[in-house]
Amino acid sequence: MMRLGKELYMPEGYCVKCKAKKEIVDAVEEVMKNGRKAIKGKCPTCGTVMFKILGGKATTSTPPAPATPTTPTTPNKPN
Repeated sequence: MMRLGKELYMPEGYCVKCKAKKEIVDAVEEVMKNGRKAIKGKCPTCGTVMFKILGGKATTSTPPAPATPTTPTTPNKPN
């Protein structure tokens, strides 16, 4: 069961063994190597691992980079 806002929903995926769409049991959201989000869990009937790729890339919450500190410049001295 996953939480979406205040509602709980069971993600649905396709079981290749049962050849049918079913709700994914013990669903866990993961991030794949390429950065996309996916849901991984088990088929309620046969127990086969089900995997559903979600749309869009996962967003990482990185803090903004600090501004580069400005150093006072000294005027060039004539030689």
